[in-house]
Formats: sequence, C-alpha cells, structure tokens
Amino acid sequence: MNLISAGGIVYRKDSTGIYIAVCGRKDPKTFNLPKGTPDIGETTQETALREVREETGLEVKSIRYIDSIEYWVANHPDYQGQRLRKQVYYYLMEPTGGDFSRHDDEFDTVEWVESSIIPDILTHKNEVEIVQKGLSLV
Repeated sequence: MNLISAGGIVYRKDSTGIYIAVCGRKDPKTFNLPKGTPDIGETTQETALREVREETGLEVKSIRYIDSIEYWVANHPDYQGQRLRKQVYYYLMEPTGGDFSRHDDEFDTVEWVESSIIPDILTHKNEVEIVQKGLSLV
C-alpha cells in the first residue's frame, strides 16, 4: 500500500530576502512544511491548497507543481506494524491573505524562515531539497 499526501512551499519575497512558511512542533521538536492527506475526490493540488490553509492560516494561490518526494513510514496509526511508502506532492505557492494566527492546532508554531537557513531549520533533508528545488523556480 502507498500513502499519498500533498503540501506547499509558501514563499514571500521582499527587499531583505525570500522567506518560507514553516510549521513547528514543540514536543518532539520538529520543523516541517505544511502537508496532508487528500479528502475523497480531491486532486493533489486541491489537497495542498487546503492543507496549507489549515496548517498555516494563510490563504494561498498555487504557482506551479514542483515535484514529489518519497519516504518510508513505519509508525502510521492506521497501519500498525506495516512499513509503507509515502509520496508527497509539493506545489510552489504565494500568500494572498490570512495570517499565522489562524493556523489549526496540528502545529504549535508557524513562522516565516529566511530561505538561506532552511537547511538548518527543517527536520527532514528531503524537505530541504524540495524547498531548494522550489526556490530555483522563483
């Protein structure tokens, strides 16, 4: 069985640099990109837009599809004891409204992180790589 998720690399640009929206948890301490599982009938792009809105509190527009990443999951709550392949589709996005105060409770914090320090902030290397790929399209 394969699991599918979709998410977004939300960026904003100003005179001081390019910033990426990053979601954080306090325990265990992790920093991730917003992503989640499709609802029935959703495309991966629709899933990415919804999940980014829910997890960051931002209203966003999708600029373009970037790529997907794959990894193995061994601790999925619905499939105990199974090792599953997960594929996550990522889209490059820009904010159009909303704010971080409206994010859901899945993460403790949401913040803008300057793109040059993304490799030091994000917990997973494959997410760092997809951000770098996305930034190459900006």
